[in-house]
Amino acid sequence: MFEYFSGPRYIWNLSVCGTLNCGGAIDEVDRACRPARAAQDVDSGSKLFMQGWKAVADEVAEQARASEAAGHLRTAGQQWYRSGLYVSHAERMMGNSDPGRREFYQQALDAFAKVFEIADPATTRVEVPFEGTTLPAYFSNASKNGEPVPCIVMWNGLDSTKEQMYTSGWPQEMRERGISVLMVDNPGSGEALRFQDLTSRIESEDWAAAQVDWLESRSDVDSDRIGLVGWSLGGYYCPRAAAFEKRFKLLAIWGANHNWGEVQKKRLQREGENPVPHYWEHVLWTWGFDDVDTFIQYAEGVNLNGVVEKITVPFLITHGENDRQISVDYAHQSYDQAVNSPKRELRIFTVEEGAAEHVGLDHMPHINAYIADWVEDTFAEIS
Repeated sequence: MFEYFSGPRYIWNLSVCGTLNCGGAIDEVDRACRPARAAQDVDSGSKLFMQGWKAVADEVAEQARASEAAGHLRTAGQQWYRSGLYVSHAERMMGNSDPGRREFYQQALDAFAKVFEIADPATTRVEVPFEGTTLPAYFSNASKNGEPVPCIVMWNGLDSTKEQMYTSGWPQEMRERGISVLMVDNPGSGEALRFQDLTSRIESEDWAAAQVDWLESRSDVDSDRIGLVGWSLGGYYCPRAAAFEKRFKLLAIWGANHNWGEVQKKRLQREGENPVPHYWEHVLWTWGFDDVDTFIQYAEGVNLNGVVEKITVPFLITHGENDRQISVDYAHQSYDQAVNSPKRELRIFTVEEGAAEHVGLDHMPHINAYIADWVEDTFAEIS
């Protein structure tokens, strides 16, 4: 993995790689990172990191406004995209207690609203009804004339957002293949957490059912070909949901997360890398707990033992052999237990080829293409 920062800066280096792989400009990323070089560690330096990235995001947003005023909409769309990209990767470095966090996240929402308006009208913001409220989402529509086409529901993990799903490029790639993608901020993530205080839970099938219901109400979605994909903690959420929500026709994950509760106990012992600074503050916020001990007891239920054998659809598991957050052993556990999947596949990405880090962030085009090909082929088989 390309490591811009020296020393124990894994969290920042992963964000740098992810940003560059999602369309960030290397000069802008370099300027954004420079102020954080003086930080002693990622926790104390997270605000410095954010300030550097915000300064560049603000500068690029000003360029976008100027381009838009001049009528150069293609250029403006690209600039709004990069500005939103930088905000979405920097915002996740902030602690929940930071008073500026939600305002900073809104800056990303506003940037991508401009992207959809002037550069990508096939993607729209939508709201999925769920338990008396709604789940914010983006819908990338592959239907040309309103005809029904296959659709993938895409989920994030512990600390990512629908903006990062969008900037991964994967939804756009699927749209080019005639497959729509619904990117959702589920309870515990993105807008659902930041603005609606919706926290996560073990039973991901609850919001899965609501999202399939919504898709089935659309005439431009082929309800017989709806799949589910996800990354990071989505490697728990998605298999759990597909095991109980039988309307999904396929399942694929960037990174297995077979026993996330066990991982939390290891993190208490400082084993493995954390995905964000202020880790336990973020975890308690996501899951709606006030103390770590009580959360750890609850988290024992966040595992797929006795669950993945209920999966009865094609199931692709990808994992990086050098994943420093979630051991590759969990990928083998999910694969070994998914005995009732009619088409199960385990693909381990090596250091030599790339995409060997967490969810393949070190080489996203490589892992994204593999999963896209598998989804396209599998939908063709069940058409």
